Amino acid sequence: MQHDSTRRTAPHTGNATGLTVGLDLGDTYSSLCVLDEEGNIVEEGRVRTTASALTRRFQGLVPSRVVLEVGTHSPWVSRLVAALGHEVVVANPRAVRLIAESDHKQDRTDAEHLARLGRLDPHLLAPIRHRGQKAQEDLAFIRSRHSLVRARTALINHVRGAVKAHGGRLPACSAPAFPRKVVASLPEGLRPALLPHLELIALLTRQIAATDRQVEALCTERYPETTLLRQVPGVGPLTTLTYVLTLEDPSRFRRSRDVGPYLGLTPRQRQSGARSPQLPISKAGDCYLRQLLVGCAHYILGPFGPDSDLRRWGLRYAPPGARNAKHRAVVAVARKLAVLLHRLWVTGEVYQPLRQGEQVA
Repeated sequence: MQHDSTRRTAPHTGNATGLTVGLDLGDTYSSLCVLDEEGNIVEEGRVRTTASALTRRFQGLVPSRVVLEVGTHSPWVSRLVAALGHEVVVANPRAVRLIAESDHKQDRTDAEHLARLGRLDPHLLAPIRHRGQKAQEDLAFIRSRHSLVRARTALINHVRGAVKAHGGRLPACSAPAFPRKVVASLPEGLRPALLPHLELIALLTRQIAATDRQVEALCTERYPETTLLRQVPGVGPLTTLTYVLTLEDPSRFRRSRDVGPYLGLTPRQRQSGARSPQLPISKAGDCYLRQLLVGCAHYILGPFGPDSDLRRWGLRYAPPGARNAKHRAVVAVARKLAVLLHRLWVTGEVYQPLRQGEQVA
């Protein structure tokens, strides 16, 4: 499950007034349930999911604990409610299966469940905190580029599939060069149908290039710390900017190795008695950043990756012939890379690709 703009919070300090509000957010209306200190329902109702309506509703309420679930509207709603003096708890959906898997799922009962869980102990909700508005706006460039690339890929696949179904085959080439390279190879009968696709692919390529320039400018002008992370070969501006904006504050991780579990790059655990099966990675956290780190790991372990301690470690991690050896090595290097980038960020050190190799020599 992906929640692009979230991060873990520090422990909550308690509810001074004793009121807990569960807020189930919807596109048009949001349901709310207010509990008193004993858990009795004081009020139930709904409010329009607009800034003005929510401001009017929560401005007149004594400072309370407001519990809501991660969703499309949760970033701006959590900031708005917190600015009105309330303690906001944003629940991780992974921790509220009671709501997602309920046989009687309704907005009203969802709001009540959120309120009751938040009243008992907010830590049961594995609370997260949304990143700041500016970081969210800057991250929009990266999300926009990702959607453009996916749209271009879908169009390219469509063109190749249509030609293959017609008995032809298009030459292999990069995505930016695709419209220019394949136009002469299109079957005459398919040209009226596919030429508009080639025009769209060319347009998307120009838009992607423009977004890449914006990403580069953000790295240089607003996030100079990305320069520290780009010391690692194979790690470019897109990965470093996504990394910095996703983590936002490196000091919230007590140890660099805590970044691996945060990004879902460590195995899930399901221990029961003496049984502890080997499970896949959790895939928690930001899906796109995890994808970028895995792409960097492929380069580091690939034929063009320069010699480094990280490469040597990855090649030893899963020897050839082992089951899923390459996949395991790539994931392991991605996890170690995430830790390394955090370490470079917090220390400002100069990256030494063969530090351990030099010590052995």
